[in-house]
Amino acid sequence: MLKKIEISEVKNPQEMPYALLLLADPSKEVIDKYLKKCLVFTACSKNKIPCGVVALYPHNNKTIEIKNIAVATDHQNQGISSKLIDFSIQQAKKLGYEYIEIGTGNSSLGQLYLYQKHGFRIKRILTDFFVLNYDEPIIENGLVCKDMLILVKKP
Repeated sequence: MLKKIEISEVKNPQEMPYALLLLADPSKEVIDKYLKKCLVFTACSKNKIPCGVVALYPHNNKTIEIKNIAVATDHQNQGISSKLIDFSIQQAKKLGYEYIEIGTGNSSLGQLYLYQKHGFRIKRILTDFFVLNYDEPIIENGLVCKDMLILVKKP
């Protein structure tokens, strides 16, 4: 596990870490649509190169969503995702939101485990979300990703 991770807001659009964002969402067009409203934060280790990212999307004055969260492949399994989730929960609380949500695919087994480990509970299912919103099929863990599961918690 990495000892020191610094999380900071991305304020310059030219510094948007698309390589990381695309790890969690395969469509740059979809990413560009939601980034317009997002607060984006990167996690950096001592070399100052972003190794993780989280994008927080405010739905309304009660709910903010973790719209995208990703960690570079060579930095995975070091606790960075957990640090980004905890940071997001604290940001939601600090900004006065009553709920924080996160959505993931029905085939994203590791992510489902991680989010539930952090106290998120399944709230609803958007049937065929990935089939209707992405041109190419998404395959994870040998399963076709069809439905989006929305998980929620109070910060």
